Amino acid sequence: MLKLKQKSRGKKQYYVAWFLSLSCLIAGGILYRYFVNFIATTTINLPLPLSVFPFEIEDWKGEDSEIPTTIREYMEKNFADDYISRRYINSEIQAWADIYLVYCASRPGSILGHRPRVCYPGNGWVHDSTDKSDFLTEQGRKVNCLIHRFHKPAPSYSEIVVLNFYIVNGKISTDEKEFSGFSGRFFNLTKNPARYVTQIQISSITENNIRKAAIDMTESMLKLMPDEKGGISAVKNMDL
Repeated sequence: MLKLKQKSRGKKQYYVAWFLSLSCLIAGGILYRYFVNFIATTTINLPLPLSVFPFEIEDWKGEDSEIPTTIREYMEKNFADDYISRRYINSEIQAWADIYLVYCASRPGSILGHRPRVCYPGNGWVHDSTDKSDFLTEQGRKVNCLIHRFHKPAPSYSEIVVLNFYIVNGKISTDEKEFSGFSGRFFNLTKNPARYVTQIQISSITENNIRKAAIDMTESMLKLMPDEKGGISAVKNMDL
């Protein structure tokens, strides 16, 4: 009889422990989803929004490009705190270039979802090659970059060349390992705008076009980005 009581008590303890474990697991999942949703709807703003980037730089004149709703929703779900998409035309050299800037600070590593080798194939482009390169800005600054080439197969055959690099906490980089680890994927709980990754992407049909746009525009882009201490050149100098 005693053994039966002990066995029955043991079963009850087992079921109680199982129920408590399951309850904790469910509660943890709910709290985690709430936490992620809270962070996802809480953006970290730059001192100056990317929208103040000039529409006229050197001989380039730009207009905002319409971003499809599905892409905009994807960007926002992937922690894009600020972004612009514009087409610039240089009538002097008969060239055009698309400028795409994405600033991620809520969870910096989320910029991986916006990189060219993800977003272009996701929109029907076939990746052909990626090469390391560099250029000198109008002020003589050397900037390392990546040159990506994509094409769309027949019947709508077309080609595009994409120059891109990243600003990681105020420093120029092409190494995605700097923000693809745990620290980059972790949420920016302190809301520090100087802990971020910004992707700078310039695309066109020829490499000459993107290089010319990069040379003329990069310094103005960098002025909007926080340095390691959170300061922004454009705010200090009121000049882009």
